[in-house]
Amino acid sequence: MPSRRFQRIIYTPKWTYLLTDIILLAVSFFVILQWFPLSTNIPFQKYWEFSLVFSSVWLICSYLTHRFVKVKYMRIGVSIARLLGASALTFFSMWGYMNILAKGENYSIWVLLSIWLAMLIVSIIFLLFFHAYHYALSEENDIERISDDNTHKVLHAPRIYDEQQKENIKQSIQEQTDYPTLKYLEEAVPLYSSNTYLVRSSELFNLQKIKPYRFDTIINLMPLNQIRGINKMFGIVNDRLPDYGKFVCCFEPQGTVKQKILKKTFPPLNWINYILFFLYKRVIPKLFMTSRLYYDITEGKNRVLSKAEVLGRLCYCGFEIIDEKKRGGLVYVVAQRSFHPQTIQRRLYGMFVSLPRIGKNGNLFKVYKFRTMHPYAEFLQDYIYKKYHLAAGGKFRHDIRITTLGRFMRKTWMDEWPMIINLIKGDMKPVGVRPISKQYFSLYSKELQEERIKHTPGLLPPFYADMPKTLEEIEASEMKYLTACNQKGTFATDFVYFFKIAYTIIFKRARSK
Repeated sequence: MPSRRFQRIIYTPKWTYLLTDIILLAVSFFVILQWFPLSTNIPFQKYWEFSLVFSSVWLICSYLTHRFVKVKYMRIGVSIARLLGASALTFFSMWGYMNILAKGENYSIWVLLSIWLAMLIVSIIFLLFFHAYHYALSEENDIERISDDNTHKVLHAPRIYDEQQKENIKQSIQEQTDYPTLKYLEEAVPLYSSNTYLVRSSELFNLQKIKPYRFDTIINLMPLNQIRGINKMFGIVNDRLPDYGKFVCCFEPQGTVKQKILKKTFPPLNWINYILFFLYKRVIPKLFMTSRLYYDITEGKNRVLSKAEVLGRLCYCGFEIIDEKKRGGLVYVVAQRSFHPQTIQRRLYGMFVSLPRIGKNGNLFKVYKFRTMHPYAEFLQDYIYKKYHLAAGGKFRHDIRITTLGRFMRKTWMDEWPMIINLIKGDMKPVGVRPISKQYFSLYSKELQEERIKHTPGLLPPFYADMPKTLEEIEASEMKYLTACNQKGTFATDFVYFFKIAYTIIFKRARSK
């Protein structure tokens, strides 16, 4: 049985780390011997043995200092310390080799320093990347497990507070907000009921301590901009509310923050400030590699939230939006618990999005696009349709889900470029009916639904040949196209429609919206 000390020295290295070092060594030697000025005209012939010795010593020292142990088992400080130890051992070992064993070879100390520094710097960069990657992947303890899916009612019948208790509540709310907010809460929820829980806190503990189903209304007057773990908070509230219980939250919308920044200074300095602010507050928190680190540094304070993101988060976490109203620079949202989700977790958003769409034979497939909507906007489609309905052309009348950059990308067709992937995969063809979601598909007549799933959707829909205004006109336009495909053949029909669509786009300047 080997000793514990021997077991600590001998271990199975992570082969990907070992392979990475071998590749970095090969690249470093090639670059330095190829492009750095040296005293010899035959650097590869002179330094091939030196390269093998240096590489072997580097790998052995790295193994002995446990550099090839999995990153997730080490903190970044330990990893860097081991790298520095391995590099120091390598340098002094090679210095001894050059001055004792290979003294007659006349190797340059500058070559040793160049290779050694190159490996040290590049290894530190890769080390930081690996740790950042694993840190971003690791759980942040922000997943809220929901108890069950049974039917639940509030535990106790409500009673109305007396006049003194009402005055205390009014005074407390006005100290934290203002009179218009008080009046809105009085109209929106049973504010003076014993089954209403009122709090202003960014600490989730104050919500976790609530007994499940004790209150049928929970109000948190702390703006969501100051809370880390919004999804977790929504999940906790969902878990404590009975069926159809109400939740009131508030936040400072992105538009209000933007106007504050633009008013602080004069143009163009104010726009430069806003762009930098936007990158720091909106882009970095959404990137995979920087998201968790950002929230660790800022603790989730003063975050920027769009209305679409907040409403989408509520829908994702099992709520239905009842009402929203802006009061005193904050937007107050009244939501009703509509279902009990099994898990609530952090979602990652990048520049690309894959949307489920109905294709041929009714099969769902993923349509690839550049992201043009706010985070969590995909959970708001039913709400937007019910509130704003459809405008001319079949789009939503007032779609708050689309970002400012997204509107520009849609008008210039840039958002649809990744759909070429669907064309290559065979999910779509150049001309055909528009691939639509289940919700939009449900608005079509039964006859058109049945006809639609017989054909492959296309990149260029017949919409741009006829430019219909209403949903009925859109249905008539698609039915005319599909009927022509059945009677005249798909290829011939698509050929004719292609030139009709091209004419509309080029000469009538039709744009995606």
